[in-house]
Amino acid sequence: MLTETISLSIKRSPSEPTATDAWRQYSVPVIAASMSVLDALMWAQRNADPSLAFRSACRVGMCGTCGVAVNGREGLACRTLVSRVIGDGEIRVEPVRHVPVVRDLVTDMSSFHAKAQAVAPNTEYAGAGTPGVFTDSRQAIQAQRECIYCGLCYSACSIVGLDPGFAGPAALNRAFVAASDDRNELADDVLGHVANEHGLWRCHDLYECTAVCPKGISPTLAIQRLKRRVTTHKLKRAFRIGR
Repeated sequence: MLTETISLSIKRSPSEPTATDAWRQYSVPVIAASMSVLDALMWAQRNADPSLAFRSACRVGMCGTCGVAVNGREGLACRTLVSRVIGDGEIRVEPVRHVPVVRDLVTDMSSFHAKAQAVAPNTEYAGAGTPGVFTDSRQAIQAQRECIYCGLCYSACSIVGLDPGFAGPAALNRAFVAASDDRNELADDVLGHVANEHGLWRCHDLYECTAVCPKGISPTLAIQRLKRRVTTHKLKRAFRIGR
């Protein structure tokens, strides 16, 4: 049975530079069982407060622009159904964590994307321009390649909160893909970018990133595999030097 209305509480940016963030409540009608949090945000903006700021684009969970925290848990607003998070009649929506807030639910994801780029700045694929061939190694990383860089894993990661220099789950997942694609002739260079105290070794395998990924990817698994590759690489190198 549908609740007639919900209380949508949104964390709003301060209207004055000296003010603090404040929660604003909106009474939003639930018009269908398939109503999403993004639908509720749009209703509030169109009917209650045109100044409300948030991002959205594809509305089908493919672009990742509508990432928010709903009742304390990260998710895509377009894929989060009101009926599943309504709880006691209230839904609390706030911006994702660990990145600057531009306004209301809009955040500046520049630092997040910069870290993803930094872990694998250079790639050189053998046979570039020719039709792709799904080799065994390519099949093994296919799931990890589905990342849409929405930043939900970055927001959920408690290690990013403790260490702002930490590359983060999405960046390390990208490093795993770049290092594991046997067409990448610069794969070993990736290891040098991530095998440090702000990279692989900072991850504590808490699976917080895996729990919130809208594409069902496990960045934690990718990081674990990359750790094994780095360790194997070092052991092989030490063995060659020892001989």
